[in-house]
Amino acid sequence: MKAVVVIPARYASTRLPSKLILPEVKSVTGRYIIEHVYHQVKQARRIEKVIIATDSELIYDIVKGFGGDVEMTSVVHASGTDRIAEVADRLAADVIVNVQGDEPEMNAAMVDQVVDALVDDKVAVMATLAHRIKDAAELANPNVVKVVLDNFGYALYFSRSQIPHVRDSKDPISEPGTAFLRHLGIYAYQRDFLLKYSRLPASPLEQSEKLEQLRALSNGYKIKVAITPYTSRGIDTRDDLMAFLEKYKHD
Repeated sequence: MKAVVVIPARYASTRLPSKLILPEVKSVTGRYIIEHVYHQVKQARRIEKVIIATDSELIYDIVKGFGGDVEMTSVVHASGTDRIAEVADRLAADVIVNVQGDEPEMNAAMVDQVVDALVDDKVAVMATLAHRIKDAAELANPNVVKVVLDNFGYALYFSRSQIPHVRDSKDPISEPGTAFLRHLGIYAYQRDFLLKYSRLPASPLEQSEKLEQLRALSNGYKIKVAITPYTSRGIDTRDDLMAFLEKYKHD
């Protein structure tokens, strides 16, 4: 099956403006954030193409400058999913992979794994990844999205709260037999489902948690979740950025 990665790249960012093309990142690492993501993802074996989808002529020019494949999209999209759906509508592909543009440490093996998870499943219309949580502070952090699965590896629910709640334990992270999973923001969609999904109205659960994937669950669709040994963290704040640059200097 033909799989294509589309990376949504919006210029505006409330917490860290123009983060995808910050000159200070290029001066330290030799590449912009979006450039790191592009080159990481290009190493995946299960994909045929990587496209950056942006509403910014500045990002468009920079991507063209480093030899990337980029397409201009509407400025009115409410989400990255809507942006990639616009590009997907013009593609002859079976699977569309959504990789966030602010995750420069994205491992290409994660892309291959999420594609395999969807292609190998006969029920799910989309797939994503999760990583085991072993730190109590991470478990308690509402910025870390958690997911619980059924016995067949499909998502039951995503939440910013701790799920599952271990009623009779004061130290749930060490509770034997209880697995806590951090959701990683990478998705593979069947192309036809993605086009339908982007047109569905936001669900009440999605609006409460501010988690778009709950729209799929609310409408009865199956999301396959593969457990991965890898992890990737987005750069949302100045602190995230400085941590990435410090790590880069010492690697």
